[in-house]
Amino acid sequence: MMKTRILGRTGLSVSEIAFGGVEIGMPYGLGAHEMPDEASAIQLLQKAVESGINFFDTARHYGESERLMGLAFQDIRDRVILATKCVHFKDEEGNIPAYPELKAIVRESLEESLKNLKTDYVDVFMVHYADMDILQNEDVARVFSEIQGEGHVKNIGVSVYKVEETAKAIQSGIWDAIQLPFNLMDQSHGDCFQYADEKGVGIIVRSVLMRGMLTERKFKMHKALKEVENHLEAYRAVAEVHFDNFPAYATKFALKHPQVSSVLVGIDKEEYLHASIRNLEGNALSNELFKESQQMKYPDPSFLNLAEWDRKGWL
Repeated sequence: MMKTRILGRTGLSVSEIAFGGVEIGMPYGLGAHEMPDEASAIQLLQKAVESGINFFDTARHYGESERLMGLAFQDIRDRVILATKCVHFKDEEGNIPAYPELKAIVRESLEESLKNLKTDYVDVFMVHYADMDILQNEDVARVFSEIQGEGHVKNIGVSVYKVEETAKAIQSGIWDAIQLPFNLMDQSHGDCFQYADEKGVGIIVRSVLMRGMLTERKFKMHKALKEVENHLEAYRAVAEVHFDNFPAYATKFALKHPQVSSVLVGIDKEEYLHASIRNLEGNALSNELFKESQQMKYPDPSFLNLAEWDRKGWL
């Protein structure tokens, strides 16, 4: 039975596993494979609901993802919680448009999302990667707050990469939820979890499997990543002793943090759906193993930049 948790002050009761919608909408990830066809994607989404998942994450930039969710959920909208993200609104020079233009961009993006999703409201409407520039911009805060007041958006949030962005988003008092990267190797955002909890900000965790590295799949790693490989092996050894598999360990570690409402898992096949749900079964993480896992984290999280490794040809 899938458990649910309350997403901060939103009051939304979300499934511990959230369905990450990027893979059904576009090729994505390390060694990205073919996407499911339309009928399979719709069936997969509906099966997720039948399996107890009620929280679905998508974005305007995820190809066909919103449209497929719209088709899958048009008759069961009341059974799902939908989070989507606005288009990127910085211009080519990296500047944020002035208030009138910004509001027009954000509103148009929302209207397009509502049309794709075949609904008249989204449960969480997010900035798709809020950097410090965006988080410090008063017009962005104003636009999202105003749109939230208009009825088609129940809650507003941000998707971030860096710890200082998470801290800033919590401190602003505006955002209801934050989606952030967090996993066994990179636990840096965990420093903000207590602060988020005190402020009623919901935490949605992504990258829990570090794009497939915290799984049984062993990557041939460049010699520059030797230390990373050693860390992965140490975690793998713990997983073999205590858990059915490595992803179960990684998922349970994230959910051991009471401030985490939901863990986002990219799902594009039925076998991944079932595997993600199975990862919650069996023994929870003991307090002792939890502490040990915290101490094993990679000492320099800033080095764990997979996009950078890709650019350097290390993957």
